[in-house]
Parts: sequence; structure tokens; C-alpha cells
Amino acid sequence: MSLGLIGRKLGVTQVFSESGEVVPVTIIEAGPCVVVQKKTQEKDGYSALQVGFLEREEKRLKKPEKGHFAKHGTKGFACLREFRTAEAENYQSGQEIKVEIFAIGERVNVTGISKGKGFAGGVKRWGFRGGPATHGSMFHRAPGSVGASAFPSRVLKGKRLPGHMGNAQVTVKNLQVVGVRSEKNLLLIGGAVPGARSSIVLVKKQ
Repeated sequence: MSLGLIGRKLGVTQVFSESGEVVPVTIIEAGPCVVVQKKTQEKDGYSALQVGFLEREEKRLKKPEKGHFAKHGTKGFACLREFRTAEAENYQSGQEIKVEIFAIGERVNVTGISKGKGFAGGVKRWGFRGGPATHGSMFHRAPGSVGASAFPSRVLKGKRLPGHMGNAQVTVKNLQVVGVRSEKNLLLIGGAVPGARSSIVLVKKQ
């Protein structure tokens, strides 16, 4: 249960540390996010903040969305997410949460939707070794035997097989905040985070 921000992945670059080492970083436009709804233990059964990101014109909102935003007295947003946090009592509807809640050196978890790769075989999807690549071989990238004929005479659940790869929610944990650019609402996160360029990600405190 920790506070965080909704952001947009802008791309990957590199910066230099104080010791002169090259550090690969992902640039995230994190916020500013606006508190739309505050959920409490007494009324909702849990403590959380619903925050909005990327303002949207009212004419582009559907009627239920207009009613929701009007009820809480906020502008319309294209992206709504919830963060379970014990600090919900310290915030009010309409209050902005900016990138300053993060500090350099802090550890965060980043959640996003991974890039979709379509239908992939066992070699690409799971890293299978495959068969011999030499002339005459009849077994190159096939998955091989997937179930014995005598016992159990079926394919066991969980068997790694070809199928849809990517386009799934992925969380990368324990990433380090390398830089905070508050004037441009930018976070520099060490390493790679899931998702394509311009995709929505959630950055949460650990």
C-alpha cells in the first residue's frame, strides 16, 4: 500500500553518474496527477486514492464519466487509476500530486503493458534451444515432445507452448530513481520498464 503516479513512457537514454559511469535510464512523464476520488476504510472498506492523468475535453467524455467527475468537482481525465495507500486522509479531491513525491535513489515498482509480439513459437517465446540447424535435420524450431503416450497421455497444465506473446501487464520491481526533473514532470528510472513508447505506466513507491 503505497502512493504513486500515473505516467507516460517517453523513451530510453543514458546519463552519467558522479563517478563517470554510463547509466541507462527510461524517461517517464510522471504526472501531474489530480486526486479525483478519495476512498476510506469506513465508507469503502479500504483506503485508496483515485487519481487522473491527461486532461480530456468534456465533449469527449461519456455521460457516466461526466457525472463521476462532476460529483467530485474535478476536470475530466483520459486515464484513471487507483492507488491503495494509508495516506489517503492527507489528500482532498482536486489536489495535485507531482513528481516531487519521489527522491533520487528511491526504489520504485513500475507497471505497464508489455509490447505485443503476436503469435510466437517456443524458441522466441520461451527461449527453447531448438534442434540441430545442419542439413538433413527435420527438427529446427519445433517444440518437441509435449506429452508421453503411455502416461499421463495428455499435455500437463502449464506446459510452455507456442502462443500469444506480450501485450500483458508486467511489473518490474526495485528500480532506482536516477533523476527527478520537477520543472518538466520527468522521472529518470534506471534500467528498462515495460511498454512501448508513449504507453501508460504506473510508478509506485516500494
